[in-house]
Amino acid sequence: MIRTTVPTSVRKGSALVGVAGLLVLAGCSGAADADNSASTGGDTGAGSSSAPSDSSSTTYKDGTYTADGSYQTPETVEKISVSLTIADGVVTEVEVTGDPQARETEEYQGKFIGGIADEAVGVPLSDLKVSRVAGSSLTSGGFNQAVESIKEQAAS
Repeated sequence: MIRTTVPTSVRKGSALVGVAGLLVLAGCSGAADADNSASTGGDTGAGSSSAPSDSSSTTYKDGTYTADGSYQTPETVEKISVSLTIADGVVTEVEVTGDPQARETEEYQGKFIGGIADEAVGVPLSDLKVSRVAGSSLTSGGFNQAVESIKEQAAS
């Protein structure tokens, strides 16, 4: 039997590198990941959800508001533009336009755009936050970022 021994300093160094790697990966987890702990992975899967945010006593002025949002994909940073029409604090119309940089992103943004009205229209602006729409989970991050900006614009 051949026995190989690894010096203690190498074993300790490897353990430290492993722990440091875990801390780096944990630090890469953003707020969107914490909100969507049930949905892991990329822009795959089906289903959607709207999770209530902090529904404080904020009231919103009626009108149409537009904001941009961005999100990271494995290939690049993608951007979308979101336009929401608000009446009595409730979303009555939503329009999302994308500018996909990758072929796969074009597919997922298209699915998201096709399904977002079902998730957003009729929802109070204070509660609007999506995690996955029509199988697209990463696009939701850019949408939610734009919605936060719209909330600030519409706050009265």
